[in-house]
Amino acid sequence: MMELLILLLLGVLAGIVAGLFGLGGGILFTPILFIVFSDAGIENPVILTIGSSLFCTFIAAFGSSVRQFQQKNFYWSEGITIGLMGAGGIYLGKLVITSPYYSQQEFVIFFSVLLLYVAYMFYRRGARNKNGIDQNSTPVTLLQSFVTGGLGGFVAALAGIGGGGVMVPLMNLVFKKSFARSVSISSLAIVLISLSGWLQLGFTGNSIGTLTKFQWGYVDFGAAFPLAVGGLLGGFVGALFNLKINRRYLQYAFSVLAIAMAIKLIVEVF
Repeated sequence: MMELLILLLLGVLAGIVAGLFGLGGGILFTPILFIVFSDAGIENPVILTIGSSLFCTFIAAFGSSVRQFQQKNFYWSEGITIGLMGAGGIYLGKLVITSPYYSQQEFVIFFSVLLLYVAYMFYRRGARNKNGIDQNSTPVTLLQSFVTGGLGGFVAALAGIGGGGVMVPLMNLVFKKSFARSVSISSLAIVLISLSGWLQLGFTGNSIGTLTKFQWGYVDFGAAFPLAVGGLLGGFVGALFNLKINRRYLQYAFSVLAIAMAIKLIVEVF
Protein backbone atom coordinates (compact mmCIF):
# COMPACT_ATOMS: atom_id res chain seq x y z
CA MET A 1 0.00 0.00 0.00
CA MET A 2 2.83 2.38 0.88
CA GLU A 3 4.50 1.71 -2.49
CA LEU A 4 1.30 2.62 -4.35
CA LEU A 5 0.95 5.84 -2.36
CA ILE A 6 4.56 6.72 -3.17
CA LEU A 7 3.90 6.05 -6.88
CA LEU A 8 0.80 8.27 -6.74
CA LEU A 9 2.84 11.10 -5.16
CA LEU A 10 5.66 10.61 -7.67
CA GLY A 11 3.04 10.73 -10.43
CA VAL A 12 1.72 14.04 -9.09
CA LEU A 13 5.26 15.47 -9.05
CA ALA A 14 5.95 14.13 -12.56
CA GLY A 15 2.64 15.58 -13.77
CA ILE A 16 3.44 19.00 -12.30
CA VAL A 17 6.82 18.98 -14.03
CA ALA A 18 5.27 17.74 -17.29
CA GLY A 19 2.54 20.39 -17.20
CA LEU A 20 5.01 23.08 -16.19
CA PHE A 21 7.31 22.36 -19.13
CA GLY A 22 4.63 21.38 -21.67
CA LEU A 23 5.84 17.76 -21.88
CA GLY A 24 4.31 14.35 -22.30
CA GLY A 25 4.78 12.25 -19.19
CA GLY A 26 6.83 9.42 -20.70
CA ILE A 27 10.18 11.16 -20.38
CA LEU A 28 9.52 11.25 -16.61
CA PHE A 29 7.49 8.04 -16.08
CA THR A 30 10.24 5.82 -17.50
CA PRO A 31 13.09 6.81 -15.13
CA ILE A 32 10.70 6.77 -12.13
CA LEU A 33 9.48 3.24 -12.91
CA PHE A 34 12.97 1.99 -13.71
CA ILE A 35 14.36 3.23 -10.39
CA VAL A 36 11.33 1.89 -8.45
CA PHE A 37 11.53 -1.55 -10.11
CA SER A 38 15.31 -1.69 -9.68
CA ASP A 39 15.14 -0.75 -6.00
CA ALA A 40 12.45 -3.43 -5.50
CA GLY A 41 14.95 -6.04 -6.70
CA ILE A 42 13.11 -6.99 -9.89
CA GLU A 43 15.48 -8.89 -12.15
CA ASN A 44 16.09 -7.13 -15.48
CA PRO A 45 13.40 -4.44 -15.02
CA VAL A 46 13.90 -2.85 -18.44
CA ILE A 47 11.08 -4.42 -20.45
CA LEU A 48 8.66 -4.18 -17.51
CA THR A 49 9.57 -0.49 -17.20
CA ILE A 50 8.91 0.09 -20.92
CA GLY A 51 5.56 -1.73 -20.98
CA SER A 52 4.30 -0.04 -17.80
CA SER A 53 5.54 3.40 -18.86
CA LEU A 54 3.77 3.09 -22.22
CA PHE A 55 0.52 2.44 -20.31
CA CYS A 56 1.12 5.59 -18.21
CA THR A 57 1.93 7.53 -21.38
CA PHE A 58 -1.29 6.31 -23.04
CA ILE A 59 -3.39 7.77 -20.20
CA ALA A 60 -1.41 11.04 -20.15
CA ALA A 61 -1.56 11.42 -23.95
CA PHE A 62 -5.32 10.78 -23.98
CA GLY A 63 -5.80 13.59 -21.45
CA SER A 64 -3.55 15.87 -23.51
CA SER A 65 -5.50 15.14 -26.70
CA VAL A 66 -8.79 15.94 -24.96
CA ARG A 67 -7.36 19.33 -23.96
CA GLN A 68 -6.19 19.94 -27.56
CA PHE A 69 -9.68 19.06 -28.83
CA GLN A 70 -11.30 21.45 -26.35
CA GLN A 71 -8.93 24.20 -27.51
CA LYS A 72 -9.98 23.51 -31.13
CA ASN A 73 -6.40 22.70 -32.08
CA PHE A 74 -6.99 19.18 -33.40
CA TYR A 75 -6.01 17.31 -36.56
CA TRP A 76 -7.78 13.95 -36.79
CA SER A 77 -6.44 12.53 -40.04
CA GLU A 78 -2.78 13.52 -39.54
CA GLY A 79 -2.68 12.34 -35.93
CA ILE A 80 -4.28 8.98 -36.73
CA THR A 81 -2.08 8.42 -39.80
CA ILE A 82 1.13 9.12 -37.89
CA GLY A 83 -0.13 7.01 -34.97
CA LEU A 84 -0.77 4.01 -37.24
CA MET A 85 2.70 4.40 -38.79
CA GLY A 86 4.05 4.53 -35.25
CA ALA A 87 2.48 1.14 -34.45
CA GLY A 88 4.80 -0.36 -37.07
CA GLY A 89 7.76 1.39 -35.45
CA ILE A 90 6.66 -0.04 -32.09
CA TYR A 91 6.74 -3.56 -33.53
CA LEU A 92 10.32 -3.13 -34.80
CA GLY A 93 11.38 -1.65 -31.47
CA LYS A 94 9.72 -4.54 -29.61
CA LEU A 95 11.91 -6.98 -31.53
CA VAL A 96 14.95 -5.12 -30.21
CA ILE A 97 13.92 -4.85 -26.54
CA THR A 98 12.80 -8.49 -26.30
CA SER A 99 16.12 -9.70 -27.74
CA PRO A 100 18.97 -10.76 -25.42
CA TYR A 101 21.05 -7.80 -26.66
CA TYR A 102 19.01 -5.05 -24.97
CA SER A 103 20.03 -5.16 -21.30
CA GLN A 104 19.91 -2.58 -18.50
CA GLN A 105 23.17 -1.03 -19.67
CA GLU A 106 21.97 -0.51 -23.26
CA PHE A 107 18.65 0.84 -22.01
CA VAL A 108 20.25 3.35 -19.64
CA ILE A 109 22.75 4.53 -22.26
CA PHE A 110 19.98 4.99 -24.86
CA PHE A 111 17.62 6.76 -22.46
CA SER A 112 20.39 8.98 -21.07
CA VAL A 113 21.34 10.05 -24.60
CA LEU A 114 17.65 10.74 -25.24
CA LEU A 115 17.48 12.91 -22.10
CA LEU A 116 20.55 14.86 -23.18
CA TYR A 117 18.99 15.37 -26.62
CA VAL A 118 15.79 16.68 -25.02
CA ALA A 119 17.86 18.93 -22.74
CA TYR A 120 19.62 20.38 -25.79
CA MET A 121 16.32 20.93 -27.64
CA PHE A 122 14.84 22.78 -24.65
CA TYR A 123 17.97 24.89 -24.26
CA ARG A 124 17.93 25.72 -27.96
CA ARG A 125 14.23 26.62 -27.87
CA GLY A 126 14.81 28.83 -24.84
CA ALA A 127 17.73 30.60 -26.49
CA ARG A 128 15.88 31.68 -29.61
CA ASN A 129 13.04 34.16 -29.81
CA LYS A 130 9.50 33.09 -29.09
CA ASN A 131 8.18 33.19 -32.63
CA GLY A 132 11.26 32.00 -34.45
CA ILE A 133 9.67 29.19 -36.49
CA ASP A 134 7.76 29.31 -39.76
CA GLN A 135 4.02 28.92 -39.28
CA ASN A 136 3.37 26.42 -42.08
CA SER A 137 -0.30 25.41 -42.20
CA THR A 138 0.00 22.74 -44.91
CA PRO A 139 -0.91 19.16 -43.89
CA VAL A 140 1.72 16.55 -43.11
CA THR A 141 2.24 14.42 -46.22
CA LEU A 142 2.05 10.61 -46.28
CA LEU A 143 5.84 10.30 -46.62
CA GLN A 144 6.38 12.75 -43.75
CA SER A 145 3.86 10.75 -41.68
CA PHE A 146 5.74 7.51 -42.42
CA VAL A 147 9.07 8.99 -41.33
CA THR A 148 7.63 10.79 -38.29
CA GLY A 149 5.47 7.93 -37.03
CA GLY A 150 8.00 5.19 -37.81
CA LEU A 151 10.84 6.90 -35.93
CA GLY A 152 8.55 8.02 -33.12
CA GLY A 153 7.19 4.50 -32.60
CA PHE A 154 10.64 2.89 -32.75
CA VAL A 155 12.04 5.26 -30.11
CA ALA A 156 8.86 4.81 -28.03
CA ALA A 157 9.44 1.06 -27.85
CA LEU A 158 13.12 1.42 -26.95
CA ALA A 159 12.53 4.00 -24.22
CA GLY A 160 8.95 3.52 -22.97
CA ILE A 161 7.90 7.03 -24.02
CA GLY A 162 5.33 8.32 -26.49
CA GLY A 163 7.86 9.45 -29.09
CA GLY A 164 6.84 13.10 -28.98
CA GLY A 165 10.44 14.16 -28.36
CA VAL A 166 11.21 12.84 -31.84
CA MET A 167 7.97 13.62 -33.67
CA VAL A 168 7.51 17.25 -32.62
CA PRO A 169 11.04 18.38 -33.65
CA LEU A 170 10.71 16.45 -36.92
CA MET A 171 7.44 18.14 -37.84
CA ASN A 172 8.36 21.54 -36.41
CA LEU A 173 12.05 21.91 -37.32
CA VAL A 174 12.49 19.61 -40.33
CA PHE A 175 9.07 19.69 -42.04
CA LYS A 176 8.42 23.31 -40.91
CA LYS A 177 4.94 22.79 -39.47
CA SER A 178 3.83 25.21 -36.76
CA PHE A 179 4.73 24.24 -33.20
CA ALA A 180 1.09 24.24 -32.02
CA ARG A 181 0.06 22.00 -34.95
CA SER A 182 3.01 19.65 -34.36
CA VAL A 183 2.20 19.27 -30.64
CA SER A 184 -1.47 18.57 -31.34
CA ILE A 185 -0.75 15.97 -34.04
CA SER A 186 1.89 14.36 -31.84
CA SER A 187 -0.51 14.14 -28.86
CA LEU A 188 -3.09 12.19 -30.88
CA ALA A 189 -0.42 10.02 -32.51
CA ILE A 190 1.03 9.18 -29.08
CA VAL A 191 -2.38 7.88 -27.94
CA LEU A 192 -2.24 5.25 -30.71
CA ILE A 193 1.51 4.59 -30.45
CA SER A 194 1.47 4.04 -26.67
CA LEU A 195 -1.75 1.98 -26.89
CA SER A 196 -0.15 -0.23 -29.52
CA GLY A 197 3.01 -0.44 -27.41
CA TRP A 198 1.55 -1.67 -24.15
CA LEU A 199 -0.89 -3.99 -25.95
CA GLN A 200 1.93 -5.59 -27.94
CA LEU A 201 4.06 -6.00 -24.80
CA GLY A 202 1.07 -7.30 -22.88
CA PHE A 203 0.42 -10.04 -25.43
CA THR A 204 4.15 -10.78 -25.82
CA GLY A 205 5.05 -10.95 -22.15
CA ASN A 206 5.92 -14.03 -20.20
CA SER A 207 5.45 -14.52 -16.45
CA ILE A 208 8.07 -12.29 -14.79
CA GLY A 209 8.54 -10.73 -11.38
CA THR A 210 6.55 -7.52 -10.90
CA LEU A 211 5.94 -4.97 -8.15
CA THR A 212 2.21 -5.80 -7.85
CA LYS A 213 -0.02 -8.75 -8.74
CA PHE A 214 -1.99 -6.69 -11.28
CA GLN A 215 0.16 -7.74 -14.21
CA TRP A 216 -0.45 -8.59 -17.84
CA GLY A 217 2.58 -9.69 -19.79
CA TYR A 218 5.20 -6.97 -19.53
CA VAL A 219 2.79 -4.40 -18.05
CA ASP A 220 2.43 -3.87 -14.29
CA PHE A 221 -0.92 -2.06 -14.07
CA GLY A 222 -0.74 -1.87 -10.28
CA ALA A 223 2.42 0.23 -10.46
CA ALA A 224 1.54 2.14 -13.63
CA PHE A 225 -2.02 3.21 -12.81
CA PRO A 226 -1.35 5.27 -9.63
CA LEU A 227 1.63 6.89 -11.36
CA ALA A 228 -0.54 7.78 -14.37
CA VAL A 229 -3.44 9.10 -12.23
CA GLY A 230 -1.00 11.21 -10.22
CA GLY A 231 0.46 12.45 -13.49
CA LEU A 232 -2.97 13.58 -14.70
CA LEU A 233 -3.71 15.41 -11.44
CA GLY A 234 -0.30 17.05 -11.33
CA GLY A 235 -0.48 17.96 -15.02
CA PHE A 236 -3.36 20.38 -14.45
CA VAL A 237 -1.46 22.11 -11.60
CA GLY A 238 1.71 22.37 -13.68
CA ALA A 239 -0.22 23.75 -16.67
CA LEU A 240 -1.61 26.57 -14.50
CA PHE A 241 1.85 27.62 -13.30
CA ASN A 242 3.17 27.29 -16.87
CA LEU A 243 1.18 30.38 -17.83
CA LYS A 244 2.67 32.47 -15.01
CA ILE A 245 6.40 31.75 -15.41
CA ASN A 246 8.70 33.03 -18.15
CA ARG A 247 8.88 30.22 -20.75
CA ARG A 248 12.58 30.79 -21.43
CA TYR A 249 13.45 30.13 -17.78
CA LEU A 250 11.26 27.00 -17.80
CA GLN A 251 13.10 25.64 -20.82
CA TYR A 252 16.50 26.27 -19.27
CA ALA A 253 15.34 24.66 -16.02
CA PHE A 254 14.16 21.51 -17.76
CA SER A 255 17.50 21.21 -19.54
CA VAL A 256 19.15 21.04 -16.11
CA LEU A 257 16.53 18.55 -14.85
CA ALA A 258 16.99 16.25 -17.86
CA ILE A 259 20.78 16.19 -17.40
CA ALA A 260 20.31 15.40 -13.69
CA MET A 261 17.97 12.49 -14.52
CA ALA A 262 20.49 11.12 -17.05
CA ILE A 263 23.24 11.20 -14.41
CA LYS A 264 20.94 9.48 -11.87
CA LEU A 265 20.16 6.62 -14.30
CA ILE A 266 23.81 6.10 -15.17
CA VAL A 267 24.80 6.02 -11.48
CA GLU A 268 21.94 3.59 -10.79
CA VAL A 269 23.27 0.98 -13.23
CA PHE A 270 27.01 1.63 -13.59
